[in-house]
Order: sequence, then structure tokens, then C-alpha cells
Amino acid sequence: MRNHFVLAAALTLMAILACGFAGWHAWLGPSAILFFVLLALSLGRSEQWRRLAFTAWIVAAVTASLFYPAPFRELWGFDLRRLIIPLLMVIMFGMGTAMSLRDFAGVLRMPKGVFVGLLCQFTIMPFVGFGLTKLFSFPPEIAAGLILVGCSPSGLASNVMSFIARANLALSLTLTAIATLLAPALTPLLMSLLAGQLVPIDAWGMTLDILRIVILPVIAGLFFNHFFYERFPWLARWMPRLSMVGIAIIIAIITAAGRDSLLSVGLALLLATALHNAAGYFLGYWASRLSGLDRQSCRTIALEVGLQNSGLASGLALEMGKVATMGLAPAVFGPLMNVTGSGLASWWRERG
Repeated sequence: MRNHFVLAAALTLMAILACGFAGWHAWLGPSAILFFVLLALSLGRSEQWRRLAFTAWIVAAVTASLFYPAPFRELWGFDLRRLIIPLLMVIMFGMGTAMSLRDFAGVLRMPKGVFVGLLCQFTIMPFVGFGLTKLFSFPPEIAAGLILVGCSPSGLASNVMSFIARANLALSLTLTAIATLLAPALTPLLMSLLAGQLVPIDAWGMTLDILRIVILPVIAGLFFNHFFYERFPWLARWMPRLSMVGIAIIIAIITAAGRDSLLSVGLALLLATALHNAAGYFLGYWASRLSGLDRQSCRTIALEVGLQNSGLASGLALEMGKVATMGLAPAVFGPLMNVTGSGLASWWRERG
């Protein structure tokens, strides 16, 4: 069955090229969407490449929202942007169900690794993002979105990639948990410092938004995990899948909302987010090596730094009323980091 999907995807790719050369632009959209759907189905049936299937589904959703933005902006008179915050809260609840109080106790077992990881998390990505805005000269609100990605904490993606890489998973879980708790204080502070000259930053309002969107759902998830996990094991199994669907919907909505801006800066923004992501891996790893941590912990910190909670950044951009501009960098960063993170984690896994 997988070979059938591969063959169908190859034929669809040929059809896309033919449509492009022949000038049949009306067929480019359906062909491109079908290609990525077939690619996702093919990857999902491969043991080696299954982890990239989720990213292929996101790219399919993004492609659909670029070619046909109207259904992703409004449906039956309902503004779909109103779904972003509830979906993000569900995702954060799912993140909480994957954690436990033991993750926070990791600070006592690995104080040096936690300190180095948090220091890298809240210095490298914010300041690299700020530097990239100077290099690329983006419009102010798009530049602020790139900085916002850098000022956000890590998310569950870093835990998954650390598991794949056979890195220090306990350290990864602890760093994600502590960084998430520090976000209400540090994210608004860093945004005020680095992006305050680009867009107005309401630091207190951003703190309240993070508490409502992230901290409360995560605490609810932790509560559920501690008291009700054994009664509802099916919920724990389905939450990761529900979170993936939610992320895909959020990215598609943001892409549709900012389609015009994205088409004008798309390639430059893709390059900037790729450099941002790569700098997180590289600087996170070598800063940890210079601090004397073991190789597995360095790999963990590299993944924690390079993989950001782009969903949170999207939600904050929406709360600021700038999802069509500030929300673009998070929307691009999310799928990109899944591709690069999976590749890096698999490479490290093979190297041992």
C-alpha cells in the first residue's frame, strides 16, 4: 500500500511540473495539496520516516490555506481566528498530561544542566532572533514575530526529539517544565527589551495571556495526570494526536490570515527562520559543551533551544491583534523545526 502512495505522489509531482510549464495555474493548487496529502500518507506507513508524516500534513494544510485562504479565514460567518486560543489551551492541557511532578524535581538532580539549559534557552534564541531582524530588515510587525518565537519557551516537540535522539530525556522534560513556568515573567520582559521599539508591548497583559493560555491548562493537565490518569488512559493516548490536529489547524488559519504578507516576504522569512532554528541547535550544543556537560545533555539542550513553542507565539500574536503579521514567523518556524529536529535527532540516534 505504501508503494502505491509513493507512486501516486510521484505522478502528482509530475502533474504539478506539467501544469507549471503549460500555464495551467488553476490546477496547481489541487495538485500541490494532493501531492502533500499523498506524501503524508506514504510517510505515515514507513517506520523510518513516520515522524515526518505530521510535518507533511501541516505543509498540506498550509498549501491549502495559501491557494484557498477564504475557507480558513471565515466559515459560515464564523471568524476562524477565534479557534486559535481554545485549540492552544487544549494543546497545553495535553502537554500537562505528559508531565509529572517528578519533572520539576529534576532541578535537584541535575542543577548544572538545568541552569545551563535555561540560560541558553532565554538568551540564544531571543538575541539571535533580534539580530536576524536587523540582517533581513523585515517590516516591524513581522520582525517582532521572529523575536517572539525566540522569546518563547520550548515545547513538547523538544521532548519527543530528545527521546528519538536517545539524549537525556529527564533533563529535557525538566527544562521544558521549568521554562514554561518562567515564560510568564521572562517572555514579556525579553519582548519589551528587544521588540518594544518595533511594536507596542504590554508586558503585564502578555504575562496574563501566558498564565491563561499556558500555565492554567498545563496545571490542569498535571492535575489530571496525577489523579485521573489510571481512570482515563485512552485520553492520554489520544491527546498527542488531538494536539497535532490542533497545531495543523492553527498554522493553516494563521497562514490564511497573513497570506498577502507571507507571499511578499515568504522566501526571506523562511531563510531567517531556518537560520534562527539552526543557530539554536549549534549554539545550544556548543555552549553546553564549553560548560563541561556530557554529550547526551548537550544534545538535549541543543534540541531544547532550537525547538520553540511556536504555538504559544502564535497565540500571543493573536492576543495582540497582529496574528496576520506577528503570527507569520511562528507559523513558518513550526513545520520547519519539526523537519530539522527529526533529522538531527535521527542522526544523533544513529551515531550513538
